[in-house]
Amino acid sequence: QVQLVESGGGLAQPGGSLRLSCAASGFTFSSYAMSWARQAPGEGLEWICGIYSDGSETRYEDSVKGRFTISRDNAKNTLYLQMNSLKPEDTAVYFCSAAGGTYWGQGTQVTVGS
Repeated sequence: QVQLVESGGGLAQPGGSLRLSCAASGFTFSSYAMSWARQAPGEGLEWICGIYSDGSETRYEDSVKGRFTISRDNAKNTLYLQMNSLKPEDTAVYFCSAAGGTYWGQGTQVTVGS
């Protein structure tokens, strides 16, 4: 069955960095566009970035543009999110998704604070 497993979350200081990973299995990873979304406490789910199946194109929501980088390794069936210059407002549970939101991981908590 399809599985998406996020990892790499944790506590970071403002201005710091974290790298999230999403390990995919149960489907042909290289055939699907992938996305990251997040849900802050008390807020709804927010799409933040996406990447084409071959990695040729990426898109970002304005609040993370220039700070976050989405990438993928199709040989390893893994999606990444490099997060730099973290802000307290980046605190959220981060989810990876596949196939236009058809499949979702369980999420990983990112907390930004001193």
